Amino acid sequence: MTEYRGGIVEAGRAMQLIKKREKEKEEVELRKRKLAEETKIANIDNKFSAHYDAVEQQLKSSTIGLVTLDEMKAKQTDVVAQRERELAQKQRAEKEAQQAEERRLEDLKRAQRDTSKLSFTLAEDEDEEEEPTLFIETKKRRIGMDPSVDTSFLPDRDKEDEEKRLREQLRIEWVAKQEILKHEPMEVVFSYWDGAGHRRSVTVRKGNTIQQFLQKCLDMLRREFNELRIATVDQLMYVKEDMIIPQHHSFYDLIVTRAKGKSGPLFEFDVHDDVRLLHDATVEKNESHAGKVVLRSWYERNKHIFPASRWEPYDPGKRYDNVKNKSDN
Repeated sequence: MTEYRGGIVEAGRAMQLIKKREKEKEEVELRKRKLAEETKIANIDNKFSAHYDAVEQQLKSSTIGLVTLDEMKAKQTDVVAQRERELAQKQRAEKEAQQAEERRLEDLKRAQRDTSKLSFTLAEDEDEEEEPTLFIETKKRRIGMDPSVDTSFLPDRDKEDEEKRLREQLRIEWVAKQEILKHEPMEVVFSYWDGAGHRRSVTVRKGNTIQQFLQKCLDMLRREFNELRIATVDQLMYVKEDMIIPQHHSFYDLIVTRAKGKSGPLFEFDVHDDVRLLHDATVEKNESHAGKVVLRSWYERNKHIFPASRWEPYDPGKRYDNVKNKSDN
């Protein structure tokens, strides 16, 4: 990440240097064109005409009255020489000003190159438009903290970041463990109920849904029971601890939530004798009983008769710990 940000900074800095150099180049070209226009040959005639006019005017002012021809020529020579000296001085001053301007621009370029090597930001002239500058986010160092003072109650960004990282790591580990748990095989003992119990067992994975479990039961029981040969999985019900478990629930859901039914836990699938069949419901304990696989048609015909009269749809939000004894009464 640091190398990526450093690359962005270098790219931004290079673009700013290119823009500034192009702008300075345009300024230099503009000044050169301006000087060339002032000194181009096309304007020589105008300068010479102005030069001769100035010489003639100065000569007239210095030769008032009658003078001899030799005096006139000597005076004219002095005036022309003086005018040429003035023009030479003027040209020399213009040339020196041009050289000074070029040196200033070169010094400015050199200073900008040196500055770009030492800083992540470019020095901007006050009269130039400000441009956005990229910065590298640096971690602030804490200086001058007394290690003997308890600062645990103060907000600590580093500590919070470490806690977030630890929580995310634990979350990933928990998810991985749950995936392993879902793929663990387990044996489920069930009883096909048609008024009498026909106990069987089938091996499923803990992540399988009740529908997948019922499909395996149906494939096993079709060969033995004629009424199941044309039945589909949607026509079957799974009843565990007097709870009709919806088919979209999985065994993993029941195990993780440690779900409870009216007569025992829904997350255990070891088998105990069903004391209700022994006509002694008063001694019913919190033990797991074999779940029942039932045809919906049989349940509709016999739902007013025990044990179907005790069955009810499973509601994950309802607690059945305190309802068990009331249902028995």
